[in-house]
Amino acid sequence: MAVVNRRDMCYGQEQHVKLAVFMQLILLLVCYGVGNGVHCSTLQENSADLQSLLDFKMGIIEDPYSLGTAAPTSAGGVVSSAPLDGHGLNLTDKSLAGKVSSSLANLTSLSFLDLSSNHFFGQFPLLNHLQQLETLYMNSNSLDGITPDTLTNCSKLRNIDLSGNQLRGTIPPKIGSLTNLEFLDLGNNQFTGIIPATVGNLTQLQFLRFRDNQLEGNIPDGVWKLSNLTSLVLGQNRLSGGIPQALNLPILLLLGLEENMLGPVLPPNIGYARPSLKRISLFSNKFEGHIPTSIGNALGLQILDFSKNNFTGQIPTSIGRLSQLSKLNLEMNQLEASEDQGFTVGWKQTIRDSSPSNAFVGPIPPSIGNLTRLIELFLDNNKLDGSIPPSLGYLTQLLVVDLSCNNLQGSIHHIGDGNLKQLVKLHLSSNKFSGGIPDALGQSQNLVIIQLDQNILTGDIPLSSGNLKALNILDLSHNYLSGTILSALNDLQLLSKLDLSYNQLQGEIPRNGIFENTTAVSLDGNWRLCGGAVDFHMPLCSAASRKIERKCDLVRLLIPIFGFMSLTMLIYVITLGKRKSRKAYLFLFSFGKQFPKVSHSDLVRATGNFSNSNLIGRGSYGSVYKGKLTMAKIDVAIKVFNLEMRRADRSFVSECEVLRTIRHRNLLPILTACSTIDYRGKDFRALIYELMHNSNLDRWLHCGHAGVVHKGLSMDQRVSIAVNIADALVYLHHDCGRPIVHCDVKPMNILLDEDMSAHLGDFGIASLVLDSPLTSDGNSGRNSSIVVKGTIGYIAPEYAQSVHASTYGDVYSFGVVLMEMLIGKRPTDSMFENELSITNFVEKNFPDNISHIIDAYLQEECKGFIHATRRTGNATYKCLVSLTQVALSCTRPIPTERMNMREIAVRLHAIRTSYVEAIKK
Repeated sequence: MAVVNRRDMCYGQEQHVKLAVFMQLILLLVCYGVGNGVHCSTLQENSADLQSLLDFKMGIIEDPYSLGTAAPTSAGGVVSSAPLDGHGLNLTDKSLAGKVSSSLANLTSLSFLDLSSNHFFGQFPLLNHLQQLETLYMNSNSLDGITPDTLTNCSKLRNIDLSGNQLRGTIPPKIGSLTNLEFLDLGNNQFTGIIPATVGNLTQLQFLRFRDNQLEGNIPDGVWKLSNLTSLVLGQNRLSGGIPQALNLPILLLLGLEENMLGPVLPPNIGYARPSLKRISLFSNKFEGHIPTSIGNALGLQILDFSKNNFTGQIPTSIGRLSQLSKLNLEMNQLEASEDQGFTVGWKQTIRDSSPSNAFVGPIPPSIGNLTRLIELFLDNNKLDGSIPPSLGYLTQLLVVDLSCNNLQGSIHHIGDGNLKQLVKLHLSSNKFSGGIPDALGQSQNLVIIQLDQNILTGDIPLSSGNLKALNILDLSHNYLSGTILSALNDLQLLSKLDLSYNQLQGEIPRNGIFENTTAVSLDGNWRLCGGAVDFHMPLCSAASRKIERKCDLVRLLIPIFGFMSLTMLIYVITLGKRKSRKAYLFLFSFGKQFPKVSHSDLVRATGNFSNSNLIGRGSYGSVYKGKLTMAKIDVAIKVFNLEMRRADRSFVSECEVLRTIRHRNLLPILTACSTIDYRGKDFRALIYELMHNSNLDRWLHCGHAGVVHKGLSMDQRVSIAVNIADALVYLHHDCGRPIVHCDVKPMNILLDEDMSAHLGDFGIASLVLDSPLTSDGNSGRNSSIVVKGTIGYIAPEYAQSVHASTYGDVYSFGVVLMEMLIGKRPTDSMFENELSITNFVEKNFPDNISHIIDAYLQEECKGFIHATRRTGNATYKCLVSLTQVALSCTRPIPTERMNMREIAVRLHAIRTSYVEAIKK
């Protein structure tokens, strides 16, 4: 039989044509291929072979390239005058479809058969008569079923690749009789049961891959003694047991055992006598204890991934000897940084440890500057402190730097000094960096993402920012930046998200470029801004200027007339302030419970004079401090309004008006309110709430300010939180008399008490719905005339065209929050670029790929989760699918197609009940 050479294949036009004439089939299957200067044999010499080929032809139902009707070229022909004698058949990647006939087993002289990368389906053929067969490639099809004796008579087989099919059942123990095997790949199928111990008999085996099946039990001892193995790939199964100390794999290159249930400890000699080892992948298992120091002896290692286990202790310094290492991933363990942090010297391309489970403390070692070939640096979500070492600026090949969610401080000029010209992504958020943004940062013109939010940066936005033509995301929010917004940002045509909120910016808002799309820009908390697009709802700059000018004229008039009275007036104001602060302890709204009156001085004592150490958050109209009221001996959260900000006083009144009329177990409990005059004689407004000791949902899903992070939430906790907030919104929309639209449902406004029960807070922009008829479903499709505010990413799309708040908007925001709880990504995450949003990302991956996008903590909780998706009875998977369905229903583009909150709550209660009952069984 001639070995078909695909270089000489003559392709017909791409059309679906059925294989035609018998002689043309023979020319394709027997004469196909190139043999230089040879002639076609007499086909009649082997009628049995012809009949076998005819049977094979009858099973093919699709031939897109018209191979069966293509006449052989002058270069074509039969290679041998003895058809099928010691030759093979290669039809790889021809887009053929149909069933593979078992009549191929009659081609007894066949030694090579390659039908890979086609669309063959149906039962795997019986090929047990092919006793001369040495190579069988049928991977990447849709074949199913397999009988134990299908191949075990083919004793000469050296290469078998059946991966990427739908083969099921157990791996036959008789496979151990194929003692000539060198290559065996059964990965990406549906095999169950154990790995037969007879695999240990395959002493010639060099490549063994059973990845992505449903195999369980221990890895047979004989496998660890296959001394010719170069690749052992058994990941994504349910294998248990451990790795023995008696390893005899001296030339192993690749060890892939990820996503199993292996443990508990690694053998101490795992790194010894393995000079060829290039890659070890053990992530998502149950290994614990210390990482063996012998790992530093595998000097050829390029990739080492021990993430998502339970390793403890210090990272061995011997890792520093691995000079070829290009990737190290240790996230989601219980590791500590080594006291001798010079171990980083050997790492060349990627350092990754972004796990809140590990405890990397102390400064970034100056020795990091030795890693001159480093291209990615991930040290986010740790407890690093100190400043960025100057040596970091030596790493001129860096593409990505992520130091977010730590306790780092000082200047960022060592990153922004212009040396890192290749930089593409810069993540420094949630630290304590201070000083200005370096103007030289504009020299890194490849930057696509800059996230410097939640620091204490000051000064102006540098003019050089306009040079960053590739910039797509810029987040400078929650800092103390001043000055004006650069008009040069208009020219950044690729900029799709800009967050400058909660700074001290002033002046006119630009009108062109990204500022034309108000949903892509967040400017909240900058009360001195004016102008811009109408949807920013800022005052006109001209009006603001006239107002300031009138004040200045008045001051200039009063100074010469009343200058001599200034001292008297000052004394009068101070005296009046003291009298009022003594007399006016509290303007107390009636919140339905007895509580001692509090004064401004009480709140000063409770918060240490509103110390930054007691600051737990900043919102649209002020700051929130934790404190302890000595008179009541109770921990409280005190929301102090910044009355210099526009609408802050209105927000205080609005929140009081809403809170005095509502009571629900899942709304943030308010204790009292304080409206008085402070010691400077200025108006003072504050709301006093019961302190939620477990912070807010945002900090449990992501890192918080100054690197504060929490352990992950279980599925049970996430479901309960979703139910709690749904109940709160049902009450606001349907059960509290006049419906209330919250307008800002997001994780930062969802507070968690000691029992992890959720409470919805921050009603500063909530609105009472105007009286109007109910819709037919009883939903508050009713709306209010409030000017819609909210947070980018959570705002319903219809708000871009309407200024009316609606309960449908709360439903949309709730759906986004639910998605965020499941996938662990904010809707403003840098991965959501261009047309990709969190909603269409989830929709695109639902349901088939949902297991690949869920939050890392959920993946850790659900070991073997990918396989669980194949079992509809799996409680966690069913719960995840049900929650995702609810989230997608909440975020439909057309408001009236969304469920109302009462319907959502009913669904969520049923999901929780079903899940709790299932996990108890």
